[in-house]
Amino acid sequence: MQTIFAGTRLARVGMTSDNAVRRIRLLAGLINSGTASVKPRFLCSDARVSIGDVSIPLKQPRNPELVPVKYANGTLPQSTMRHLRWIMQKDALGQDVFLIGPPGPLRRALAMQYLEITKREAEYLALSRDSTETDLKQRREIRSGSAFYIDQCAVRAATKGRVLVLEGIEKAERNVLPVLNNLLENREMQLDDGRFLVAADRYDKLLQDHTKEELDAWKLVRVDERFRVIALGLPVPRYKGNPLDPPLRSRFQARDVNPIPFKDHLDLLTETAPNISSDKTSLMLSFATTMISQESSSLGLPDFPTDNLVSAAKILSALPEASAQRLLHRLYPYDVILGKEGRTAVEDTLKKFELFEKDAERLSQKVVGVDRLPDKSGAVVEMEINGKLYQLQVSTGSETDVGLSASDFVNTPYHQNLLADMVQSHFVKDFCVIGAKGCGKSVVVRRFADMLGYEVEPIMLYQDMTARDLLQQRITLPNGDTAWRPSPLVTAALDGSIALLDGIHRVNPGTLAILQRLVHDRELTLHDGTRLLRHDRYEAVKTEHQITDEEMAKRMIFPIHPSFRIVGLAEPPVVGSSTQQWLSAELLTMFLYHHMRPLSMAEEMAVVQGMVHNAPKSAVEPLLTLTHDLRDSGDHTVLSLSSSLSTRQLLRMSRRAAQFPQENLNEAVNKACLSRFLPKLARSALEKTLSDAGIQASSSQEKDIEKMLSCEVKDGLVRIGTTTAQVYDPENRMKVPDVLFYDNAQHLSIMEDMLKDFMLGEHLLLVGNQGVGKNKIVDRFLFLLNRPREYLQLHRDTTVQSLTLQPNVQDGVIVYEDSPLVRAVKLGHILVIDEADKAPTNVTCILKALVESGEMILADGRKIVSGKSAQAHPGKANIIAMHPDFRMIVLANRPGFPFLGNDFFGAMGDIFSCHAVDNPSPDSEMSMLRQYGPNVPEHILKRLVQAFGELRDMADQGLISYPYSTREVVNIVKHLEEFPGEGLASVVGNVFDFDSYNKEMQEVLVSTLQKHGIPIGARPDSVNLAKEFTLPAPKLVSQWNIQTGGSSKRKLLCPVEEERHLKIRGPVTMPLYKFPMERMEDRSTEFSELVAHWYIPTHETNIIGDVAVTKGSTSDIVHVTTLNPISVYSMNTNGKTIRQIDLYDVFPGLRSWQPSVKVAALGGPLEGQVLLHEEKTNVVLLIDSMTGDLRRLFLTNVVENATRKVSSYFSEQEKYKMCSEFADENWVVFFQENGNKLDVVNVLDGTVYSVSVPLTIAGVHLVSADHFLLTDADKNKKFLLTRPDEGSPVSQLHAINEEGIVVGQETLLVKPAQVNAVGREGLSNSQLSTALDQKISSPNRIVGDEANYASIVIGFPELLSGNEVYTFPRKAEDENEDPTKQDPFFKGRPKPPNRETEILSNSGQVVRIVPHWKAPKELKGELGHLTHSFAGLLEVVDMGAKKVRYIPIPRAQSVSPYVSWLANMSDVNVVMATASREGLVTVDAGGCVRLWETGLANLERSLGEWRHMIGQQDGRPLQVTYERELGKKPESPKHGKVDPTGAPHVGGNTWAGGTGGRDTAGLGGIGGPYRLDGGNPVYQVPDWEKEQVPEEVKRAAREMAKKAFEERLREIKMSKYDAESYEKISGGVKRQVQSLRVILDSLQAKSKERQWLKHQTSGDLDEAKLIEGLTGEKAIYKRRGEQEPELGAPQEKPKRLRLVVDVSGSMYRFNGMDGRLERMMEAACMVMEAFEGYEQKFKFEIYGHSGDGYNIPVITEKKMPQNNKDRLDALKTMHAHSQFCMSGDHTLEATEHAISNIVKDEADEYFVIVLSDANLDRYGISPRLFSKALTADENVNAFALFIGTLGDQAERLTRSLPAGKAFVCLDTKNIPQVLQQIFTSTMLATK
Repeated sequence: MQTIFAGTRLARVGMTSDNAVRRIRLLAGLINSGTASVKPRFLCSDARVSIGDVSIPLKQPRNPELVPVKYANGTLPQSTMRHLRWIMQKDALGQDVFLIGPPGPLRRALAMQYLEITKREAEYLALSRDSTETDLKQRREIRSGSAFYIDQCAVRAATKGRVLVLEGIEKAERNVLPVLNNLLENREMQLDDGRFLVAADRYDKLLQDHTKEELDAWKLVRVDERFRVIALGLPVPRYKGNPLDPPLRSRFQARDVNPIPFKDHLDLLTETAPNISSDKTSLMLSFATTMISQESSSLGLPDFPTDNLVSAAKILSALPEASAQRLLHRLYPYDVILGKEGRTAVEDTLKKFELFEKDAERLSQKVVGVDRLPDKSGAVVEMEINGKLYQLQVSTGSETDVGLSASDFVNTPYHQNLLADMVQSHFVKDFCVIGAKGCGKSVVVRRFADMLGYEVEPIMLYQDMTARDLLQQRITLPNGDTAWRPSPLVTAALDGSIALLDGIHRVNPGTLAILQRLVHDRELTLHDGTRLLRHDRYEAVKTEHQITDEEMAKRMIFPIHPSFRIVGLAEPPVVGSSTQQWLSAELLTMFLYHHMRPLSMAEEMAVVQGMVHNAPKSAVEPLLTLTHDLRDSGDHTVLSLSSSLSTRQLLRMSRRAAQFPQENLNEAVNKACLSRFLPKLARSALEKTLSDAGIQASSSQEKDIEKMLSCEVKDGLVRIGTTTAQVYDPENRMKVPDVLFYDNAQHLSIMEDMLKDFMLGEHLLLVGNQGVGKNKIVDRFLFLLNRPREYLQLHRDTTVQSLTLQPNVQDGVIVYEDSPLVRAVKLGHILVIDEADKAPTNVTCILKALVESGEMILADGRKIVSGKSAQAHPGKANIIAMHPDFRMIVLANRPGFPFLGNDFFGAMGDIFSCHAVDNPSPDSEMSMLRQYGPNVPEHILKRLVQAFGELRDMADQGLISYPYSTREVVNIVKHLEEFPGEGLASVVGNVFDFDSYNKEMQEVLVSTLQKHGIPIGARPDSVNLAKEFTLPAPKLVSQWNIQTGGSSKRKLLCPVEEERHLKIRGPVTMPLYKFPMERMEDRSTEFSELVAHWYIPTHETNIIGDVAVTKGSTSDIVHVTTLNPISVYSMNTNGKTIRQIDLYDVFPGLRSWQPSVKVAALGGPLEGQVLLHEEKTNVVLLIDSMTGDLRRLFLTNVVENATRKVSSYFSEQEKYKMCSEFADENWVVFFQENGNKLDVVNVLDGTVYSVSVPLTIAGVHLVSADHFLLTDADKNKKFLLTRPDEGSPVSQLHAINEEGIVVGQETLLVKPAQVNAVGREGLSNSQLSTALDQKISSPNRIVGDEANYASIVIGFPELLSGNEVYTFPRKAEDENEDPTKQDPFFKGRPKPPNRETEILSNSGQVVRIVPHWKAPKELKGELGHLTHSFAGLLEVVDMGAKKVRYIPIPRAQSVSPYVSWLANMSDVNVVMATASREGLVTVDAGGCVRLWETGLANLERSLGEWRHMIGQQDGRPLQVTYERELGKKPESPKHGKVDPTGAPHVGGNTWAGGTGGRDTAGLGGIGGPYRLDGGNPVYQVPDWEKEQVPEEVKRAAREMAKKAFEERLREIKMSKYDAESYEKISGGVKRQVQSLRVILDSLQAKSKERQWLKHQTSGDLDEAKLIEGLTGEKAIYKRRGEQEPELGAPQEKPKRLRLVVDVSGSMYRFNGMDGRLERMMEAACMVMEAFEGYEQKFKFEIYGHSGDGYNIPVITEKKMPQNNKDRLDALKTMHAHSQFCMSGDHTLEATEHAISNIVKDEADEYFVIVLSDANLDRYGISPRLFSKALTADENVNAFALFIGTLGDQAERLTRSLPAGKAFVCLDTKNIPQVLQQIFTSTMLATK
């Protein structure tokens, strides 16, 4: 029942209460002033009984035991007398009556009182939705092999002259009761056994003309004239149920039976509870009367159970100190069933009647003693209330031990109070305990039972439980006779036990209603005719009619034990839910309700410490703090997480912490909550709460790596990781599983966790996606433990019966076979329950009792009990003792999207130890795949792991519907292992062909696979390597003569300063930000030099400064520096994360002096760290890219450095340079341009020494560790600086004379070229010989300079003699091509520094980045204008191949607006560095990082791998070959005969060209002289043939599609221009629309799941009706169908969504800056397209707001877009309004209006999503006001999506709003994920 209170009604509540009070008091005064009620006088004679002036004849009953007794005792109120008089009137008229009124026992009591007064025999039937025609007419039974009919209540009543009492008319299905129509109207009915009931007068007339024998022969049966029907029902539609069928209704006379009047009720209470003051009684009754007034019901408040006031009064009379408010709360638990406004209304009414007690919850009470009475009929309970002692005499069970001793129960003050309340309720009535799952309901009830000596009969209720299941079960005896077996409920009633109804919230209320008479009157009529009577009524019948117990038993009448009680357990109803508000007015009348709240922190701490004595306090305290933070949260998402941390779960976690104290608490909480599978919002909320509670994730694994990654069985022990357990020794090893399993770290870690829980005695639950290895993990786990397994797979059609027993019919007898569950319980095996989420939770919930208490009732009457209970029932045949080794391991798919199974974890997760099984981590998956495919290349495995990992992430985000698992990857690897010749690109089709007909899905898959280098769609000839040009022949052009002796001009000694320690400051931890790295493989569709690329998240003002690479064995780390501001970005080339270290605080105010920053990557022990050098200020920083730690290195003293730094800001001086060729060995060299000193820094040792040289340094190149090549700036001359040894005090400076070569008589002049780069290593001898076309063996170095493609210096630097210089000369450049010569922007500017040059010695290559205008003319002519679309070219000079290639570098997507800064740095705006294995890394101005491969050997290897992935399909036809044994050895070879017909021949040793034979020429045989194809091939169509479809056919198809499109445009009156405009918007979000529809489909699919429809005449045989089938009934089938909603039940309502879009002027104004208006239109388009077709499930509207107003309609429910034109019109409206509206903002008003307006129409859920820019502070809208608007109505899920921002406005605003209420979406593609988070989080939340 949904109760919604408008704000305007609050004042009305008080007014209503006042009016009601005044009316009630006036009515009481009038009644008191009149005549008092008198004791009724029934005027009786031997023949008549009269009430007032109405009398009827009185007859002696034939079966007096059927006459109700002890209903009409004492004084009956006058209101009751008037009802009885009316019934007598109708009885006298021979009319049937219908007593209609609100729920409660009053109507039934009236009927029974009348029957008792008139001495009429009663036939009673409680109707339910499971009642059938056989329950009314006749039922077949089998006796001695023959079937016969037994009359049921209606037939017995008609033929015996009894009164048929039918209760619950509204609950019977509509096709059941019409069978009574003719019996009611004409007193006639055709029976199934052939007899015909005839009205009495008609029968008597026939008897006048015929004998009785003739009438008997005609099977006519007389209906007794005293037969009457009294129907009892609720008024529908006010209450749930089926309305009366008009023909049935017309046959009854109705009487409205309202609650008894105030005065009569007051007298009754006073008589019942004489110890209560009349004022208090009157106030309680006044409150109850107010709550059932018309005004209260109009407010939506459920009826107050006024009939139960008697119970409250009895308690209050016995315990005067008891709280009246608490007693009323037990009758009417308003805080559980009502929302906030409803609770306020009830409390206001309590205050009006002075019944509200502020401290009611603090009432101190407890049971202090229990003493059994001498006759053992009960016990005296001594109770202390507020310091006063009271005694209650209560019923007790049959157990001998009663009292307060309990060894395993922690009795907190709250529990003492609750137990006292339960004893009070037990004193008067049955009761029900309501509490959240896992809060301890079952434990407290069992403690209550132990205290009073009760046995507990657990009865697990489930949703499709029938009324028959509650009472009796139909069985067959060994001789085939049918019989009825009593249910545990009936057994408990007879034995005086407690019937524990667990799960009242699950069962259908109509089913539970059949217990009303048992609860209210302690009477019960069973299906076989057995009647159970309250013990005093049973004794009264015996005494009055002198009947013995034996005779009563023969008449099937038994007493209900006086100690019998019913106790219910239930979870709280969901307030406002149309389906989960189970606590109806009818159920309120049945029980007294105790709301068991979650324990406080102190109480829970006491429970944990009491149950787990050695629980570490360091773990328990933060755990409890976290739990109570979750429970106390006002956020519904956070609150929903608390259910996973119930008291039961906390005890489990505490036991584990006590046993394994080293475990991390953060991991334990995440495991208990299954955080891996929580929606993103909920997971973020949990992480924040964990952080606030100080529970941090483990930073390091302190485990032995070898042990963690291994398991072994040795000496009877199994070790998994570091955990050891005993190996089991089973009697039968046949059922111990043994599967192929490859160990990996992740699975072993899960198994170790499982082993720890297993050792603690826990049952396990494994939850994960499909195909992640749950079954394999369990089987491997059981194999290691040597534990036998029983396996049970659940499915949609699993029933409670099939879960426990399997019924079969053998020789006409129902025989039950034990299910795997029962076998496992008996034998102590491990029961593995697979696919638990596929079965309905109402079926699997019966496992709860088995796990919790070790008890379960089986369908054949047997009962599973724990070992302790079995010892108490020795020798009982129907008892199955649970084996102590029995355990359950349950497997289930993850809850929620996209599996859409039943939420097994949500329903029962806290009774198991839960383990999340995810797909293996990349490392674990790689390890496993290597074992499945040891011969599959490593790079293929990596690509598969990466691609499938991303697909799984997309499935988690809802972008695709299918979560691809490890199972699919394993199958692909198995195929590649077995058939290595087949390409990966085709083999992945084995998995993805399922999606080949879904265009959108296919696009997603192809793009993802191609992103990770799986060449889907590529052809083997799709090779696009750069064009090669021939290098000029190498020429010997000069010699470098290095002088080692002679004058000081040729050899100089340079002093070396003493080595000193670096001054280091720091470390300081800088801000470290992480971003996702989206690496795209570039060889997916074609093969080229470009390997992969990705983007670093730079801002548009950033400038790329430099790049360096840390070279690793498996992958490299790329470091990129950016300027404006200065940052360092680091990323692993195979990783998924980009780390940014922001250095703005180190280098503020950059634009004034435009710094230049270089970076060097260190190696060895310092791997991952970089040196950052600012060239103007000579600032050197050592930065750890992993942690953000920064240290400052001072090469000189601090004062000198500060002076230099200040001067550098204000003067143009020469830059400082860093030489980093040997940075990987952790030493670098610094120098100043035009300076004369070198600083050699050893970073690892922290030392530096300086070398002064007598020249002006222009450049330094580190040729080797002790050879530096220096260039003199003044004379453009080269020098070689050497140091004899490390400790030498001087270095030697050798002048290098460049002398020309003598050619003939002439010496060629040499113009020294500027050296750009020198290789660290030389070419190998073979490479050198190839490059120079001569055999040569000598040290050498490759030199890169501007004038030549490349140069080789022979003998340098090791040989100090003359070194020959060979060059590959470059042609003279065309100066006109250089744009810097023509563009006026560059005039007057210095020429940019030397271009990037790298030497790849192993490949014999020199690689430069050159501007596009430097490309050869042939290439320019080929590419034409395309050359201008390149940022530059990679010039690859390959000296070994004598070739030069120009590889285009794509132009950057965006370039910093600081053009002059860029121009001073480079003319290509691309930086470059070498990577491992001679690869290259470039970074362009837009932040695009590219990996290249240029070496020919590497390219050849990679091309082979690439073609192997594609697969080589030669296109030849295939043919089938059969192999068979010939049975004969080959003889002499021969050609064989030629068959002129060309027919195929197989074998025969005759024909040429056959197959599979011998001796003859053919194919596939043996012994033939040669192969001969006879021309009988098997034809196929290869892929290449499909591609050869004629072009005219393709063209015709395109024209057909185009024509159809134009026709569609004409239909919707949409121009071609409009279509293009719409497609431009729609095309950008096409994939997002598909993603959103996947989410909506999942919600719709779940709601349309069909249900079992029972009592059908066709379909699947219903196992519960096998016996009915044996007896010949027809309606014994069940079938799947759409379940019709119960009449009277709330109609299923749609979800309502209102999208509030910002169409203000700022959207148009700033659209050019960040595209916010376009994103807004795309978002609106996405919603319109995605929700098309879901109108029944979702109702959406789009409203805008701007300076013109807050409620601008764009899309309304009354005018939904029907086609693309309508959608385009809506988008045009948004755009035009934003362009022409007035300035201003109404975001706040629009939000408030949307929230208040959307709830005016009923809906299942309400969503308001505000799309806006974050420009709110400009209009004075503070986050506090916006937050208040978003949370104004708790029934509305309101969220804000900011799609535009200036700076970090949106981020700051999001942080200021409540968690989970705001999102920043600067990219439309993220909106579907946000909507999915919103939908899933609200489904998770309990509201």
